[in-house]
Amino acid sequence: MTKTTKTAPKKQAAPGGTGAKTARRQNAEKGFVASKDLGLKLQAVLVDLLELQMQGKQAHWNVVGRNFRDTHRQLDDIIDAARTFSDTVAERMRALHAVPDGRSDTVAATTTLPEYPQGEIDTSETVDLITVRLERTVATMRDVHDAVDEEDPTSADILHAVIEKLEQFAWMVSAENRSPAKDRS
Repeated sequence: MTKTTKTAPKKQAAPGGTGAKTARRQNAEKGFVASKDLGLKLQAVLVDLLELQMQGKQAHWNVVGRNFRDTHRQLDDIIDAARTFSDTVAERMRALHAVPDGRSDTVAATTTLPEYPQGEIDTSETVDLITVRLERTVATMRDVHDAVDEEDPTSADILHAVIEKLEQFAWMVSAENRSPAKDRS
């Protein structure tokens, strides 16, 4: 009797659209199961939150210039929030029997955030770069919101809370580079 050996499949880079599969329901609790479309929409939010966290850390390590300390600390707050929000979204996906994909190659291939520049970045430019990334992350959530809400209002409620906080961060960060509006009376 000859024993056959299976060879492991070759590792492939994660193509766009990887992740957000539905888990097998072996011994799973009963309840609401996300459609493939809902899983993909939550996956899109997840990868942008993960990328925001990583780019925030890159900015945190490399910001220099005037008002360094405040900018450095504000970035910590954004990073912590993005980490918490990504965990909340991923755990919501699991509760709905979807499988989140937070692997670095998946995040890099599917995020909507622009690449963050390398090297030291002046505080003023860092403020602008982070504001763009906060707004882009919110835009992803707003893009998927209505469809998410239609299928699962509970997941939409999570998006509401995240949008509210990220928009507040965008306002607070961007205020660093603003001048007072002139009185128009």
